[in-house]
Amino acid sequence: MVAVLEFGATMNVLVVTETCFGNTARVADAIVAGLRSHGAVVTVADAASAPAVDHVDLLLVGAPTHSMGLPGPGTRRQAEAKGGNPPAIGVAEWLNALPGKQTCRGAAFDTVTGRGFFSGSAAKGIEKRLRRHGVDVVARESFLVNAMEGPPADGELARAERWGASLG
Repeated sequence: MVAVLEFGATMNVLVVTETCFGNTARVADAIVAGLRSHGAVVTVADAASAPAVDHVDLLLVGAPTHSMGLPGPGTRRQAEAKGGNPPAIGVAEWLNALPGKQTCRGAAFDTVTGRGFFSGSAAKGIEKRLRRHGVDVVARESFLVNAMEGPPADGELARAERWGASLG
């Protein structure tokens, strides 16, 4: 297990996501199932409505990979033109607005359409921004989806659940 608390302690987890086609949300749901299997108390929110990061033991942030990195206004417009339902405010904006230094542990995940160098990773950008805010990033993972519209590739939701369990 990555995040270790005192025996008998309950881990409080905040999961903040951005999704355009629902793939990142499906992966987040699987991760949450893994966390809850170890007794974690989990709050899930999209970036536009995420609560304060008070009293959080683990901050888990996830987004789809757009143009090799975190989604922005331009890539969200492209996703919308292709039938997606992107949020007005995403993970990048939420992380940029995160106040001061945080004292929790963190983990980053993303969804990607490929595993090669040219596929990029939103999770790398998430990790970098979390570290700037003082978050101790303990894990980062990418989950494969079949094209931009998805769905997640075979076995990826089960892998996401196992990854979530490893964090709890």
